[in-house]
Amino acid sequence: MKILIYGAGVLGSYLAHALARGGNNVTMLARGRRLDELRDDGNVLRHYLQFRTTVDKVNVISELQPEDVYDLIFVVMKYPDFRAVLPALAANHSRHVVIVGNNASPHEMQDYLQANSPVLKKIAFAFIAGGGWKETGRVVSTHGPKGQMTIGGLGEELDWRAVIDQAFTGAKFKVTYYNDMEEWLKSHFMLILPLNSIAAAYDGDLRKAARDSGLLNQVIDAIDEGHQVLEKLGYTVTPELQKDLPRKKRRLLYMGLKLMLTVPVVKNLLSDKAVSQNEVSALQQAFNDLKQKAGIPTPNWDKLAIYSRA
Repeated sequence: MKILIYGAGVLGSYLAHALARGGNNVTMLARGRRLDELRDDGNVLRHYLQFRTTVDKVNVISELQPEDVYDLIFVVMKYPDFRAVLPALAANHSRHVVIVGNNASPHEMQDYLQANSPVLKKIAFAFIAGGGWKETGRVVSTHGPKGQMTIGGLGEELDWRAVIDQAFTGAKFKVTYYNDMEEWLKSHFMLILPLNSIAAAYDGDLRKAARDSGLLNQVIDAIDEGHQVLEKLGYTVTPELQKDLPRKKRRLLYMGLKLMLTVPVVKNLLSDKAVSQNEVSALQQAFNDLKQKAGIPTPNWDKLAIYSRA
């Protein structure tokens, strides 16, 4: 398949690697220094947990033109950056688009693309589990034995799922489908925003944060408050285990957090740099809007929100 990865950060680079190794014709859209690196050296990926480095030669572009048609486009970037690329995506004549990453406004994005495209657009939303960081000339990825993607539509089954399945045939990726990715994505940022505050509270010193039982309990309470906001607005917290952890399995969640904070690789997954400040701020604003609609107090969340400010 002819596939475009729009965005060449950590997750986009890993996805491009997996799809290229799966036999697809992969193009990456990048800019600046990353564009030069991909053109000169290919997609150099250090697999942190696997102790190996791979290099994939991919096609590289810096702009998406309307006539550049792909079988499938994955847009992989941070939530605040999506809005800037929507006009180019809408103008493009490709029909199948997957928007990948934290997302507090998937319906608005879908409506914009469908209203402003010259062709009928089929749109899905997804999230890739993993993390990593950029180094000069390469990307370091902290993925597991297989990539993991959660993907779906906004309350309905994807009638074009076969296109996605074909893309991942041969790729080392586990793909899990949900019918309502709006619920999944909103549930997800109710989890990651309180977790993000742990590192921010101690300037990235996770071991010190692990010894602060008050902070960890406050984070757990804040997660539950986020779930309550969603439930008041009629959303189902997804997956169900996420809802149960702070309420029915609190001790397990507490001990799990303490353990995670002492594992070296978690420093990169749960550090103050894991979610960028502008993304944290944008998601926090989305939470504030939801909270206002729900009309319920969130005292623990509010205390942690100081770490969401730029």
